[in-house]
Amino acid sequence: MAADIREAENMALFSGERWFLACTWPHREATAETHLRRQGFRSFLPQYLKTVRHARKMRNVIAPIFPRYLFVALNLERDRWRSVNSTMGVTTLFMVNDRPVPAPAGIVETLIRSADRSGGLQFSDSLERGQKVRLVAGPFAQALGVLDRLDDAGRVEVLLEIMGGGIRVRLARSWVEPVV
Repeated sequence: MAADIREAENMALFSGERWFLACTWPHREATAETHLRRQGFRSFLPQYLKTVRHARKMRNVIAPIFPRYLFVALNLERDRWRSVNSTMGVTTLFMVNDRPVPAPAGIVETLIRSADRSGGLQFSDSLERGQKVRLVAGPFAQALGVLDRLDDAGRVEVLLEIMGGGIRVRLARSWVEPVV
């Protein structure tokens, strides 16, 4: 818990700083983040757990919420922000009239508060018993069900309707999202 608080404090903006959107090369978000940090820039790459199916095999991977984008904290008056455009993995900052455009205030901060130490977003806090949910990871990824039980250990039980019968599955809270 203390490490999570320290991590959130490290992401807090300093005077004159704003969050800016950097576009990356395809599948190079992590590379861009690493090289930005090596240059002294603070960046944030929001991610989630995704189930990938290939050749009859399934595996869980951490994937960016916004493919090809990450956020960079900059003070345009102080930082050498043009060097971000030549950072390995980055194609360009999102710009208008040759100036980077800041992300709307509060958006990135909300994402940071919802993230764990690895940048994985945790949106499942609004879950309630009886609510329709979608599984986002695991062998039943994309299946719809009804939330039956929540516990304090971060586990949930979901009732799935599969092949005409009800199946109760117990899984991590981060593997489900509310159906909107």
